Parts: sequence; structure tokens; C-alpha cells
Amino acid sequence: MRADQIVEAVLFASDAPLRADEIARADEDLDEDRVEEALGTLRRFYLESERAFDLVEVAEGWQIQTRPEFSSYLDRFDTVPKSSRLSGPALETLAIMAYRQPLGRLEVEYIRGVGSSGVIRTLLDRGLLEVVGRGEGLGRPLLYGTTSRFLEHFGFRSIDDLPRPEELPVVLRDRESPILPEDEDENEGEPESERTERPEQPEQPEQPERTEETA
Repeated sequence: MRADQIVEAVLFASDAPLRADEIARADEDLDEDRVEEALGTLRRFYLESERAFDLVEVAEGWQIQTRPEFSSYLDRFDTVPKSSRLSGPALETLAIMAYRQPLGRLEVEYIRGVGSSGVIRTLLDRGLLEVVGRGEGLGRPLLYGTTSRFLEHFGFRSIDDLPRPEELPVVLRDRESPILPEDEDENEGEPESERTERPEQPEQPEQPERTEETA
């Protein structure tokens, strides 16, 4: 078998992007250099033969994907997997996380001005966020960050492909963590039933807290 045939077979069968070193495990005669050469051969072949799919670098790996211009035809079939749509609150939370990670729940709520435990939980369930550690504050709050699934969902090769900070609103551009009110206490370690939601901006008139439980 030719190297490009092996690489194509592996990528065609994979449901997630693969790095060159991962693909090289398919055969003892493959190494990263031969895989990279095979990837270039496949990309040129797909382009020159005007295939309906392409070899795309995404989420720090490679994946065979249908070209965007054919999406309208695929939408007519229930058997074709579709990316789940994200709500406005979910996109807003992901944007904050992507630029300021690792970040705790209270910091996200302080920035957004609304309770975010539900939307964070949904993003965790969808594999777009993950727990990456614990903070140093009271209660050692959980810290969250984006995943490779996040990169795959939005078509980024790596987190460096995000728009440049100077092109962003100030709330995303500033990578420093916000200074939370001194009486705030992250209670991520407590059971859900015992957690309490506190006003994020106590200097403003007290208002009923809004929560967003779905993404």
C-alpha cells in the first residue's frame, strides 16, 4: 500500500482530527515526515480533481471534510451528522473562556453580569469546556478551559487562530482576571443543592437574578 492510501484510509475512518504522529502509528513503515508528504499529496489530488471534500487542518490535526459549498445538499438528509447550534449565552461564555482561560465560574458571571452555572454545565456536557484545575481562592474553585472539540467545532487549527486581541471588545481583550468583590466566595466544591447565587455587582440596585440553564 502507498503511504497516501494508508493516510487517506485512516482519516476517512476517523471521526476526529488526527495529528501526523498519530496517523504514523497505522503502519510501521510510516513516520511523521512520510505522513506529512502523504497529506500534501492528498490535498493536491483533492484540489486538482475537484472533489466534494478536502483535507483540512483543524484542532491541531487533520480531517477529511465536505466542502462548505455542498452543505445545502447535506442538510436535506437526517442521516448526515449536523453540528449542534449554540445559543447566544453559550457563545458569549465560550468567547470569554477562550480569551481569558483558565477561568472560574464566578469570574465568568462577574463579566457577563448573569448566573452562568447552567450554561457552563451544558458546555461541559458537550465537550466544549473542561475542568483544567483549581484556583487558589477560598474553596479552591474549579477553573475551566476550552477543549480540542471547541477548536474542531469552530474550525480553528489552534487557539492561536482566534482573532487578535486588539480587534476585540475590551471585556475580551483584557486577559487579566477581574477583581471580584471581597465578600464573594466560589463554592464550586459544594453539592449543587447547597450552592447559592450572589449578586455579581452589589453596587447596583438589587434586581432578581437571571439564569441561563440551556446552551
